[in-house]
Amino acid sequence: MRTSARTVDRSLDWYNRYARHIALDEVGEAGQIALNESSVLIVGAGGLGSPAALYLAAAGVGTLGLIDFDTVSLNNLQRQILHGTKDVGIPKIASATRTLTDINPGITINTWNEMITPDNIWDRVTGHDLVLDASDNFATRYLINDVCVQTGTPQVFGAVLQFSGQVTVFTQEEDSACYRCLFPVAPAPELAPSCTEAGIFGVTPGIIGSLQASQALIWLLGAKGFDAGAVLKNRLLLYDGQNTTFRSIKVSRNPSCPVCSDNEFDYRQVEYSESCAVNSVATSDGAF
Repeated sequence: MRTSARTVDRSLDWYNRYARHIALDEVGEAGQIALNESSVLIVGAGGLGSPAALYLAAAGVGTLGLIDFDTVSLNNLQRQILHGTKDVGIPKIASATRTLTDINPGITINTWNEMITPDNIWDRVTGHDLVLDASDNFATRYLINDVCVQTGTPQVFGAVLQFSGQVTVFTQEEDSACYRCLFPVAPAPELAPSCTEAGIFGVTPGIIGSLQASQALIWLLGAKGFDAGAVLKNRLLLYDGQNTTFRSIKVSRNPSCPVCSDNEFDYRQVEYSESCAVNSVATSDGAF
């Protein structure tokens, strides 16, 4: 885990703000300081990124990086809770920054109003302890995965569609699966419609994004020696909102994976726009 130079000012307000964390034996004062010294990059400020960013900011993760190239539209507001009616038409990162700063003015928020591309992703990922993937298309997911593997940066993955969702964590440890182990190739377009085409039950990304935030916090604490629980390493958590059920399935590292099992892999040699079967859709919802 990267060492932060951030200084934590433990004022009376600091103790009041984080009192419920400090009261937990698994966190305590030292664990809260560890969170304040941590950094997370969130890719996407839409359906998944909204609840994830809100909870990470409230929890006191000291530095949040936020990437999104979209503007707020009226049809976002049914589920993208970082934004409000007054924000329609403005960049999502501007709306998100205002909301997150109001929740916790003591954290640093770095924003990039841009798409993730092979040209910029290395600079965005490096310098963060963890990447939270709240993207909405396969090309971006494969690119995030491949760079996280190559840089050794843990990744919290989430996706939603209609009433369903899924979450897992790729820790980049020697025995950890990566996204390409789980999904070697993207499905055909007709098998993976976007949220625009298929619809999304408004609360579904709230549930999945909150689980992503929980996994991120547990991993950040664990990396500093605090036992707040086990992350979903090599387990894919599946959520069925219509039947209100959760189940997990085991995921194994693929010894023939072209990314995590190949020390010579270089993401710069991959054409991501052609290696994925679906086109990018700027909805920021994290569709399957």
